Amino acid sequence: MEASTHHHQLADSKMDKTSEYPSKKINKHKGMELNVHKSSVPYTMEEENLKYTKDGTVDRFGRPVLKAKSGGWKSAILILVNQGFATLAFFGVGVNLVLFLTRVLKQNNASAANNVSKWTGTVYMFSLVGAFLSDSYMGRFRTCASFLCIFVGGLVLLALSSQLLLLKPSGCGDGTLNCENGTPAAVGLFYLSIYLVALGNGGYQPSIATFGADQFDEEDETEAKLKVAFFSWFYLAFNLGSLFSNTVLGYFENNGMWPLGFWVSALAAMISMVVFLFGTPRYRHHIPGGNPLPRIGQVFVAAIRKNRFKLPSDAEELHELSSKHSAINGSRKILHSAGFRFLDKAAIETGDDKVEGNPKNPWRLCTVTQVEEVKCILRLLPIWLCTIIYSVVFTQMASLFVEQGAAMDTSLGNFNVPPAAMSMFDIFSVVIWIIVYRRALVPLGFKISGNPKGLTELQRMGVGLILGMLAMVTAGLVEVYRLKAASSKSHNTSSLSIFWQIPQYALIGASEVFMYVGQLEFFNNQSPDALRSFGSALCMTSMSLGNYVSSLLVTIVMDITKRENSPGWIPANLNHGHMDLFYFLLAGLTFIDFIAYVLCARGYRCVTFDKMCEQDEEQEIK
Repeated sequence: MEASTHHHQLADSKMDKTSEYPSKKINKHKGMELNVHKSSVPYTMEEENLKYTKDGTVDRFGRPVLKAKSGGWKSAILILVNQGFATLAFFGVGVNLVLFLTRVLKQNNASAANNVSKWTGTVYMFSLVGAFLSDSYMGRFRTCASFLCIFVGGLVLLALSSQLLLLKPSGCGDGTLNCENGTPAAVGLFYLSIYLVALGNGGYQPSIATFGADQFDEEDETEAKLKVAFFSWFYLAFNLGSLFSNTVLGYFENNGMWPLGFWVSALAAMISMVVFLFGTPRYRHHIPGGNPLPRIGQVFVAAIRKNRFKLPSDAEELHELSSKHSAINGSRKILHSAGFRFLDKAAIETGDDKVEGNPKNPWRLCTVTQVEEVKCILRLLPIWLCTIIYSVVFTQMASLFVEQGAAMDTSLGNFNVPPAAMSMFDIFSVVIWIIVYRRALVPLGFKISGNPKGLTELQRMGVGLILGMLAMVTAGLVEVYRLKAASSKSHNTSSLSIFWQIPQYALIGASEVFMYVGQLEFFNNQSPDALRSFGSALCMTSMSLGNYVSSLLVTIVMDITKRENSPGWIPANLNHGHMDLFYFLLAGLTFIDFIAYVLCARGYRCVTFDKMCEQDEEQEIK
């Protein structure tokens, strides 16, 4: 049952002071069932007059949802806490994975960096699986709960397989005590566990970000502002969660206490799941819209079939439902837009389509909303492609930055700083810039441009690209000075302090606030209602492809630069290489990408939802 159907039932029922919710109605949409049953708890006329959400959200039983008793920050805070613990668990594995591969599995630097990039990329590729299930069949809540279970299972298996099969003798992998060679079965079990972690975290992430945003009604002016702020705090929770992993867990793992680090990660994932489930009674839900692939295919097939027809001069003549509700389950209507005019032909209504008594064939005639859904996706793709190079820049923090730091002076008095712990300066930068942006730049931008968001999402993403380019230039300059300060070409060390890496980490953190927070907001706001999780997944798949492109770049660069008299730009002994040139190469690619991004952003046209439907629906509820 669609949320709108509930609203009509609620409006049509003559309710007295002890009226009950409509009963014996079951919603089935392509395999997805919402248990709508007779409520044993009556509600009064006073409760009936409370405002309902206007964006089509329902409660866990599929009933219209009251704002005062659901969603808002009470639900969103639980999701933020859940995100913090889940991130702690994920980065407890990811932040030092490159060191585990080199020290425990004895891989060289280039192979370890490539394997980390492939694993991280796979995490984000699995986000497409989670987004598809979430938008089509399971809904965001069930998708999050299911993949969290897989996530916990993968972490427990990782802790067990590492402790019992790979870390022999105990305490090995600290950089001094070598581990015994693992058996193929042990190594295979290790890879199985980390890819289960990738599946669980990847499938969960796009749904949780969108599910958190669902707790705010974007058709309500007050809650719409809170929704915009939510994405900033969501990314802040993400970074605060990784802070403990990058510092405390990073220290333990760097000193050979790998089982402790992995078990703490597993415990954090369990806490994350408990916190998420605790908020079940208050969450707002969007009904899944069904499999989008046939809808998309229908638009192209119908447009090709009607290629010979001429488009009407007035877009109002194109086919759309006369009712206030969209043909797509759980989605608002989308107003017609210019561009991709060929697809508009799918909505041309011919004489054959008007035959009375015959159901309209969706492979011949589509609604304007269905056509606009496809247009939305096509408009997002060029912007999405331009974010991939930035993700190549971002992924260096988990691989080459760590290897660069390990080749520097890590001493701080009698304490040795774990190279992976330097990413805490990235986190500090994120925290500072989120606060600065929300408290200073947004009000300043509003005064200058009149935009209540300060900068548009597209402008923020452009700033993120520039800052990412500067981070690579800075990393390259640090590497130049590190090579000059190298005490000996025969030892993979340098007298340059690891704290010279702080500027490059700080610039990456600042760029994240502009790029990734802006990206989350942009893809969520510009995606059709029935594809919101897919919009969040686009952010993650850009990170995924960024990791794969990074791995490919490293391989190509090593193949080109490795000669008999040269070990290549990124050899096992970095003092013999030129990692600085690789950083400068990334900066150049980012600059080219920025030019392409500006051209795409200038031509972008925002999606426009038909808000009259929600206003009429609200009047019916009242």
